[in-house]
Parts: sequence; C-alpha cells; structure tokens
Amino acid sequence: MAKKNKKQVLGRGLSALLDDPDTGIESANDMNADKVVGNIIDLEIQKIEVNPYQPRTHFNEEAIQELAESIKTLGIIQPITVRKLDRNQYQLVSGERRFRAAKSLNFDTVPAFVRIANDQETLEMALVENIQRRDLDPIEIALSYQRLIDEIQLTQNQLSQRVGKKRSTVANYMRLLKLDPIIQTGMRDGFLSMGHGRALINIEESDEQLAIYEKIVAKSLSVRETELLVQKTKKGVPPTKTISSQPEFYNKASNELKSYFNSSVTIKGNNNGKGNIQIPFKSQKDLEEIIKKIKRED
Repeated sequence: MAKKNKKQVLGRGLSALLDDPDTGIESANDMNADKVVGNIIDLEIQKIEVNPYQPRTHFNEEAIQELAESIKTLGIIQPITVRKLDRNQYQLVSGERRFRAAKSLNFDTVPAFVRIANDQETLEMALVENIQRRDLDPIEIALSYQRLIDEIQLTQNQLSQRVGKKRSTVANYMRLLKLDPIIQTGMRDGFLSMGHGRALINIEESDEQLAIYEKIVAKSLSVRETELLVQKTKKGVPPTKTISSQPEFYNKASNELKSYFNSSVTIKGNNNGKGNIQIPFKSQKDLEEIIKKIKRED
C-alpha cells in the first residue's frame, strides 16, 4: 500500500488535523471532531498500538496465517477501527486479527476507520465485537459478558440489548463461570460442550462436578447421559471416579498414548483383546500432528 494513497484518501486538511497535537479531540462534540469521525484513512501500522481492553486471550496463529494469505490476494476488505490518542498515535478498537495478519505480511499501512471513543467505549466495542464472532468458546463469551457487567456497570437486561441476545441466553453463559476452573478449561479445550457445562452447573460441590467431568471425558458421555448422571447425583447417588472394568493392560496403554499424543486418549476393549482407540483433537493442526506421530512409528 503506497503512501500516496494516504494523501488521496485523507486530503491535506484532514491529514494535518489528524497529526495536530493541539487538536484535543476527546469527544464527538469537540471542535473539528466532525472532520475526523467517520473517515477511513490509510494509516501507518507503526502508529497503531494494540487495544489494552482486548477481551480475547488467545489468537489462533494458523487462522491468522490463513487470513494473511487471503489479504495477500484480496487486500483488507473491511477496515480496522482505531481511535486517535495523540500526535501520530492511534489505538486499535477492533480488527486485531486483520491488524496482526497485515503486520505478518510486513504491510506499511492498513485502512482504518477513525472514531472517537473513551476508555469505557473502547472496552465495550472490543467486547461486543468479539462476542459477535462465531469462533469464541462458551467460557470466552461468558467472561466477556462478565467484563461488560463489571467494568461498564451494565445490568443483564442492558447487556442483552447491547449484544442482541435474550436475557436468558446471557444468564446461561454467565452461569458457566460457576463451574470449577478445571471444567472451564476443559470446555475451552473442546472436551465438553456448553450443554455438558449447563448440566454440571446443577451440581454445587466442586468435587462432585469434577467426578462427573472425568466420566464425561473417559466415557464420551452425551449431554443427555450427563443430565441423567447429574440427576442421580442430586438424588443422593454420588458419582465415583471412573474405575475401569477392562484389563489393566488397556489402562496402561491408554496412559502411554496420552503421554505420546499429548491428548486424552480413550481405549475401550474386552477380555478377548478386541476394542477401539479414540484420540480427540481440537483443530486441523492437532490432527496433522497426530498423523505425523503415527507415521513416525511406521
């Protein structure tokens, strides 16, 4: 992206305004704000700092590289959003995946939509944008909801209006944060679904939650099976830790494979030596790594 594009998009007057340290634009009501807000400019990447309020804690590097390949071919179709901080300084409001992909391609500039936003508005925009994404896990969504309530002082009713979800949906996500942290991690890693988590919420004792969680993973229980197990537990039939009735050899082999593949491997077999092996994976990259390890043993 050539620098001449910046002049074409900005115009000399707006370019000077954006670089002026004395402009003092902090609100949409300030002088000259109407000349800045709503404009798209080609902004130098080195002038942009990342958003400290970014709620996303994990960025899939493989997905970033796939986005970079798309951008290399088609360019950045949707501009990122920034807010002006000071002379030659901007802060990312939304579009961090596009920003990271552009940096990985060594772009000098990116198209950026300039707007006015204080810290609270920046946090809210970043959170809401991330919540609207489809690739967030349930715990990440729940944590984003919690931050909006805690840091922006929203009620659940106000929150449901901001994110376009029913109040009951918001409440169901937030209840997941009552689960034991180990179970929350299991949900983030894809070992159980939101449906499993919603069933487990009905168990108050952390130890009992974990005992059922172990059964879910070890026996690949469905949501319905988990709900039935939870009902039995609430009726006074506590779940015990999974004790396999299989020959000890299967347990030993399962532990060895778990260590080798760095995954929760499950082996089911009978006394005649027949059975099957289940190796869960969380992404295409994980599957490719498992295949490489299998081929390595050929």
